[in-house]
Amino acid sequence: MKDIFYTISDEVFSSFPEYVRGVVVLRDGRNGPSPDELVALLRDAEASLRKTLGEGNPAEHPRIASWREAFRKTGVKPAEFRSSIEAMARRVVKGQQIPSINALVDIGNVISLRHIIPAGGHSLDDVTEDLTLRPATGEETFVPFGGGGETEHPLPGEIIFAEGKVVLTRRWSWRQGERTLTLPETKSIEFNLDGLPPVDAPLVEEICMEVRELAERFCGGTTRHELLTAENRRMKLS
Repeated sequence: MKDIFYTISDEVFSSFPEYVRGVVVLRDGRNGPSPDELVALLRDAEASLRKTLGEGNPAEHPRIASWREAFRKTGVKPAEFRSSIEAMARRVVKGQQIPSINALVDIGNVISLRHIIPAGGHSLDDVTEDLTLRPATGEETFVPFGGGGETEHPLPGEIIFAEGKVVLTRRWSWRQGERTLTLPETKSIEFNLDGLPPVDAPLVEEICMEVRELAERFCGGTTRHELLTAENRRMKLS
C-alpha cells in the first residue's frame, strides 16, 4: 500500500499563521448506532452550549466570531455561508436537538459543541490519494452531501479540503461532500479539529485526547493524533 500524506498548504498558514488543526486517526474501529451513553453525552453538550451562549447571538462568541472573520478574509460571506460550528450552535440555541447519526459522527458533534469549534470526520476506508487543505484552483469537483448527486466546482481561491482533485469539504469548514461520509460500516476515520485564536495549540491537543478517549471507548480500534501547524504542515496517514 502506498503512503498517503495529509498536508496544509503554505497559503493557509501565510494568511492564518496561528491556525492549528488537530488530526485524530482511528483504525479498525467498529461504528454503528450510538449507545444511550453517547447520546446522553450529545444532549449534555447541547445543554452546556445553551448555558454558555445564553440568549446572546452565537456569532458574537469569540470562538465563532474568529471563523466569521476568517471567512471574510477568504472572500466568503459568513452570513450566507456559516462555519459548521456556527450553523450547529444556532440550531441548538433555538432548542433543536442534533440528531444521533452514528457513533463516530456523534463523537465529532459532542466535541464540536463542548468546545465550540469546527470538528468533523472523514472516512478513510476508500481514500487512495493525498489529503490537502489548500486554496482551490476551481477545476476540482465536489458532490455535496444531500445535493442530489450533482457535481459542483469550488471558486478559485476558496479554501478546500481535498483528496487529489476531489473536494471533501468546501469553504474550509462549511459543507462536506459525499466522498468520505462516515457511515455505519466505516472502520477507519480521521477527525479534523480546527483552532483559530482564541483556541490555541495546547487546547487542541487536549481536545484530540478527548476524541481519542471517546472513539476508543465507543468504537474500539486504535487511535493516534498529530497537530498540523505552521511549523508542522504535513503528516503521514498510512
